[in-house]
Amino acid sequence: MSDYADPSVIVTTDWVSEHADDPNVSIVEVNVDVELYAQGHVPGAVGWSWRTQLCDTVRRDILSKADIEALLSSSGISPDSTIVLYGDSNNWFAAWAFWQLKVYGHSDVRMMDGGRKKWEAEGRPMTTDTPSITPATYTAQEANNDLRAFLTEVQEQVAVSAVELVDVRSPAEYSGEILAPPGLPETCQRGGHIPGASNIPWGMAVNDEDGTFKTRDELADVYGQRGITGDKPIIAYCRIGERSSHSWFVLKYLLGYDNVKNYDGSWTEWGNLVGVDVATGAGDQAQSVGA
Repeated sequence: MSDYADPSVIVTTDWVSEHADDPNVSIVEVNVDVELYAQGHVPGAVGWSWRTQLCDTVRRDILSKADIEALLSSSGISPDSTIVLYGDSNNWFAAWAFWQLKVYGHSDVRMMDGGRKKWEAEGRPMTTDTPSITPATYTAQEANNDLRAFLTEVQEQVAVSAVELVDVRSPAEYSGEILAPPGLPETCQRGGHIPGASNIPWGMAVNDEDGTFKTRDELADVYGQRGITGDKPIIAYCRIGERSSHSWFVLKYLLGYDNVKNYDGSWTEWGNLVGVDVATGAGDQAQSVGA
């Protein structure tokens, strides 16, 4: 892992096993399937639900500063804790948590390479016991919105071709064939993609056999062949901002591109706008849409 731009953000399953009893290390599981944690998890890990604990349940937004302080405090996490995240589906929603923790300034956040898939494949211990947590008092930094792209910025940057735009959804979503992955409710009125976006599905960053991240050279090839080189600012998006958090992590920390943002409004925002262009098909033929 030493070839990554910032290898400190990745830990192995061996490392997690060796630090299981370290009081300064907090292990957190975040799954697409929110029922998995109760069925078994890494001993000592707390579980966070992306549906209820990693979003504002009243308004369309990420956690507020007060909410993330409450979540971290109740999880026994202090500002100087090392947080290790992992989950199912190649750390899909673990990356969503990583991004939000960085928005609020937590300094030491890491991802367990390979996630739950690798841990289970290696036959490592799992438990259904919920860990005993001593609550902490967590004070977060103010939100760093330099890590977020908002709609106005995306529209302005796209209009003048000043950004490298990465659509990390599946080819079927990108082309407009489907509106959302099966079983996921957040959707849009129109299918397709933002004009000018390159389609680089988030899963291309990991190895099929064990879910670990590809090497830095392999990742540079995956993105570079599709026009993403870091020569311009990069904005990644998906459907609601979670898969693009995974690609944001790869682009920023593993490849080391300086100016990378996650557009968490993503396609459920853009695909519901009145009077904006979308593009459909594998190419980039935009069609105007309105009310």
